[in-house]
Amino acid sequence: MALTIGIIGLPQSGKTTLFNALTKAGAPISGYATSTVQANLAVVQVPDARLQPLADIFNPKKVTPTTVEFVDVAGMGQASQTHKEKREGLSAEFLGHIRNADALAIVLRTFANSNVPHIYDDIDPNRDLDSLYAELALTDLATVEKRIERTKKAAKSGDKKYIQELEVLQLLQEALNELRLVSQLDLLAQDRAVLDELFLLTLKPRMFVLNVSEDVLGAANDLLKRIAASEDVDSASLEGELKGIATIAIRAKTEKAEVVAVSARLEAELTELPEEDANEYLESLGLPQLGTDRVIQVGYRLLNLITFLTAGEDEVRAWTVTKGAKAPEAAGKIHSDIERGFIRAEVTRFEDFMECGSFAAATKKGLLRLEGKDYVIQDGDIAHFRFNVGK
Repeated sequence: MALTIGIIGLPQSGKTTLFNALTKAGAPISGYATSTVQANLAVVQVPDARLQPLADIFNPKKVTPTTVEFVDVAGMGQASQTHKEKREGLSAEFLGHIRNADALAIVLRTFANSNVPHIYDDIDPNRDLDSLYAELALTDLATVEKRIERTKKAAKSGDKKYIQELEVLQLLQEALNELRLVSQLDLLAQDRAVLDELFLLTLKPRMFVLNVSEDVLGAANDLLKRIAASEDVDSASLEGELKGIATIAIRAKTEKAEVVAVSARLEAELTELPEEDANEYLESLGLPQLGTDRVIQVGYRLLNLITFLTAGEDEVRAWTVTKGAKAPEAAGKIHSDIERGFIRAEVTRFEDFMECGSFAAATKKGLLRLEGKDYVIQDGDIAHFRFNVGK
């Protein structure tokens, strides 16, 4: 199953423009959300520069990248404007679209444009993030309170399991009432079983996608790199858009979230250009790749994912596994029978293979290794699995 990232944000944040750039899906772009919650879904191929060089060597019948699914849902913004008075969360319809997402991409607008009004009339990405967090927390609060009602009835039996569960739920309720995120709570390992059943939005890994002006895109990316590298950045000395960008980047480090800067409008325009022209323009901005590609890669890093490869005359293919996965688990991504009957893995690093040009040459140089069940798959491994399931 593909990795799924839910894209959320306030109206006019550039959320659907980003979705269209990511997916080339051409979803309609509207202003404020209506009462009907609609979701745009698309499966996107994950860019991997290693596939084409392998395809040039093997001339396979097909080349198959790994994929990620993006879900763009309209509807946020209503509760964030009224939560202090009505304490409303997201609708059940909205929740149904994003509760199973593996991660959330929170689009935050940092650019000013009089032709694109902001629902709060001015630009403040930090305030917008607080507003979105409040909406997510209130949604989770409704989920937790429903579960509390059910658990209270079960706890009357005296079963310690339900009594302990009730204690955890009440802890969550208290935090969410204060609009705190569940991900920021110190919970015991045994409490995690309850959380897994609730699909809480404030527990999901998240990235902040800063939708910036085209003219600050290069400076924004430099600033993000400096903050990520823990360089001293005096955000108070920054002005205008860069100040808001720095504030979110520093907050992301504190919250162990990821952050990436894109210009959604520019991304959408570049998808209409020939690849060579788009790359040339990116180079002029000092950027090595499309922001949309960086969003996908940040999603993989956020979820601790890596890619291994299989290569042959039939197919060259990329596969996704969690970092730390052992060889049998990786084999199971291809087919459950291969995991069940796993014997060994024949592994070559991509760089070693490209230097040798063939598995035979890699074997001759001692660069093709035989690995057993305890081998931990590495990003860029080219693997061939030997197995026997018997009769």
